[in-house]
Amino acid sequence: MPSQKALVRRPGPRLAEGLVTHIERETVDVELAARQWEAYVEALRANGWETTEVEPADDCPDAVFVEDTVVVYRNVALITRPGAESRRAETAGVEEAVARLGCSVNWVWEPGTLDGGDVLKVGDTIYVGRGGRTNAAGVQQLRAVFEPLGARVVAVPVSKVLHLKSAVTALPDGTVIGHIPKVDTPSLYPRFLPVPEESGGHVVLLGGGRLLMAASAPKTAELLGDLGFEPVVVDISEFEKLEGCVTCLSVRLRELYA
Repeated sequence: MPSQKALVRRPGPRLAEGLVTHIERETVDVELAARQWEAYVEALRANGWETTEVEPADDCPDAVFVEDTVVVYRNVALITRPGAESRRAETAGVEEAVARLGCSVNWVWEPGTLDGGDVLKVGDTIYVGRGGRTNAAGVQQLRAVFEPLGARVVAVPVSKVLHLKSAVTALPDGTVIGHIPKVDTPSLYPRFLPVPEESGGHVVLLGGGRLLMAASAPKTAELLGDLGFEPVVVDISEFEKLEGCVTCLSVRLRELYA
């Protein structure tokens, strides 16, 4: 049976100082964000996911976006080297957490940079966004770790959003979805479905056709519901002000060895 474990890290007191690159800065309500995070974690648990809380990193404003710190394929974890230097202290606690879960641990080394939000796995294909936070050396190091395990690594350009998964994610059948104005090259994906809202391009596969989605994409939720999927909607408005989405608030580990 595939595993259903997820790493999460609660937002810290400096959340409102988080980095913003592609949107205008807005005031973040830290208390509301904490409640939204609790509801997000509860949605994972209610859909069969066992959550592991990573040690807090309260000095790192962006630490709640735990997905950026590690990429996991099968039972192998690649600890990233975030493209923003201010985020590199976030990885230590995550390294400890994945090691405790039994992962084999590898690291991205200088001069490589890699953010987990730039990595989209669709079966054994791993798309890697080459953009502002992930460089060519980071892509090369990810390829060196995962291709011997059977992965096919495909680098794709990212220029319109912060991370690849700020533009696209994938449905359970492998169809990649995204909001066309934010996707650099839709033709790179064998099957692509345009969605009507930017945040509609972000889904987390919960299992059984259930899709964790943001409340800010009601038209996309309706579209995907009409296609036979079951949207599970959470409000993450305060994290969206920091270019966050449903994918980056957790790391899903689906193929851990029993």
